[in-house]
Amino acid sequence: MQDLRVTLIQANLFWEEREKNLGYFDHLFGMMEDQADLILLPEMFNTGFSINPATCAETMSGPSVGFLRDKAREKNAVVMATLLIGEEDGFFNRLVCMYPDGHFETYDKRHLFRLSEEYKIFRGGNRKLIAEVCGWKISPLICYDLRFPVWNKNTWSEGNYGYDLLVCLANWPASRAQVWKALLVARAMENQSCVAGVNRIGNDGHGTWHSGDTMAVDARGNIMYAAPEGTLEVRTVTYLAADMKLFRDSFTVGMDWDHFTLHVNK
Repeated sequence: MQDLRVTLIQANLFWEEREKNLGYFDHLFGMMEDQADLILLPEMFNTGFSINPATCAETMSGPSVGFLRDKAREKNAVVMATLLIGEEDGFFNRLVCMYPDGHFETYDKRHLFRLSEEYKIFRGGNRKLIAEVCGWKISPLICYDLRFPVWNKNTWSEGNYGYDLLVCLANWPASRAQVWKALLVARAMENQSCVAGVNRIGNDGHGTWHSGDTMAVDARGNIMYAAPEGTLEVRTVTYLAADMKLFRDSFTVGMDWDHFTLHVNK
C-alpha cells in the first residue's frame, strides 16, 4: 500500500447533452496539472442525472465508455465515472472503473432514488465492487447509496479491512447538502476508512441547484479538502498510507465490530 493521489472533479453538467459533456470533460482533463492514481467524476458525468433512457442510455461499447478508456490511458490513472447503460435485461446507473490498460470493472447502483422514480425505470445492482489501486482497496457508491450504512459497512478479519477508501459519485441537490456532508464524515468514522465524495454543481434539467460540496475525508473523520460551493474544481488530494495504518493500529475499533451476513434481494 502506497500513498494514493486522487483527483476530484467538481463540475457543471449539460443536461442530457452527451457530446457537450464529453467535450467539456476533455477540457477539464487537460487542466489537470498533478499526476493522479485515481480520477473521480460526478454521477452520470455525460448527461447529468436523467431517468430518460431514450435520450441518454448507451451500451458498454458506446462513446462514453470509450472516452473513459482514452482518458485512463492518457493520464495513466484509474478513472471512475457513472453513466446510464442499456442492456437486454434493462437499464442501469452503472459505475465504470476504467484502468489505464483498458480493462474495467463495474458497479451498478444498488439503491434507486424513489423521489425521482429512478426505481421504476432502472434495475438495481446486487453486488459490491472492491477495486484496487496502488494497494488500496476501494469501495464505490453512487449518490443515494451513501444513505445506507449496512450496505456500506466495512469489515475486519485478522487485521485485514474490507476496504480502505469509500468513493461516492453523486448528483446530490443543494437542498440536502448538509446531509451529504454529514454522511461523508460519518461513513469515514464508522468504517475507519478514508472517503472521497464528488458531486456536481449547477442546475439540472428540472431547475434543481447542486452546490457540489465535494469532499475528501481521512479515516479519523477529518476533512482534508472541501470544495467551494458552486465552483468548478479540479483538485488532487493525497491519502497517506502510513497515516491510515498508524490510526488503524492505534485505535483498533475494527476488532470490536459486529459480524454479520448481508442478504441482498435480486
